[in-house]
Amino acid sequence: MKNIAGKEYIKFLNEIKSRIVASRIQAIRSVNKELINLYWDIGKRIVERQKKFGWGKRVVEQLSRDLINEYANSKGFSRDNLWRMRMFYLEYKEEKLAQLVPELPWGHNILIMQKVKNMKEREYYITSGIKFGWSRNVLLNQIKANAYLLSQRKKTHNFPRALPVHIAEQADESIKSVYSLDFLGITKPVLERELEKRLVEKIKQFILELGYGFSFIGNQYRLTLENNKYFVDLLFFNRNLKCLVAVELKIGKFEPEYAGKMDFYLNLLDEQVKLKDENPSIGIILCADKDNIVVEYALRSVKKPVGVAEYYLTKKLPEYLVGKLPDANALKLPIQKGLK
Repeated sequence: MKNIAGKEYIKFLNEIKSRIVASRIQAIRSVNKELINLYWDIGKRIVERQKKFGWGKRVVEQLSRDLINEYANSKGFSRDNLWRMRMFYLEYKEEKLAQLVPELPWGHNILIMQKVKNMKEREYYITSGIKFGWSRNVLLNQIKANAYLLSQRKKTHNFPRALPVHIAEQADESIKSVYSLDFLGITKPVLERELEKRLVEKIKQFILELGYGFSFIGNQYRLTLENNKYFVDLLFFNRNLKCLVAVELKIGKFEPEYAGKMDFYLNLLDEQVKLKDENPSIGIILCADKDNIVVEYALRSVKKPVGVAEYYLTKKLPEYLVGKLPDANALKLPIQKGLK
């Protein structure tokens, strides 16, 4: 039998494949949601029966044994997991988060419940985990890096002036105020090229730190003007914003000239690299420290959208570095103080 060929069939095939993938993802989500609701209900029933009949710890142990005997192939009814279900219900029974937790896997919920006690912080990690699709390991690293506290810090950028309103809002949401490079394992100051090398080696972790929708294009991305060559440290594309994102790495404090250099790079990217249907390129300057007032003045004359952020390499400084780097408050949080 002769195969059907041509662009229309390829398009049709891709549409069907996309629909299959979407359906499978939805099925997994539905199963997870039902599982979380089941665990919630079991926890609720345990609490209610203990209160009604005065049962103590033994009821959980007995229930676990009986359920395991009945459902030998299930791993979810251990004594410890039943206690987690009980705690799960008690922790969220009067919180609006009860409507959100079914959207996360059970392991994610337990991790947040055990590691985070403040409800506002829990809400941040739950909603971010859902929005960005964090794996359990990424979620753990975000919690350890105090991502919630970082999200509360003021962002410094010129997006409202340099971008259309709807794109500026999306850009602000897509960029953090501080980034963590703790995963690089660097415990002392390094040259900018060495920092770039380490990031490229672990680009997957860096993309996860950047946030949802980033795709890596290259490092030391070459741009030319007349007979001159220029190199962008790291170049990404953001699928949500539909634009190129240039990242420049600075190991010291932010200097005003960095903004002008980034503005120059963005002009070249928009003229030479950006496609017609893409939005204006965005620049992020990552530096070890910054003064918000200096950044604000430096960005006033910059026409292209630029954000300035801080980063940290490690939370604990060796004794011989104390006093030689920005203080603990400056280095405590990851890379980006940057966007307003």
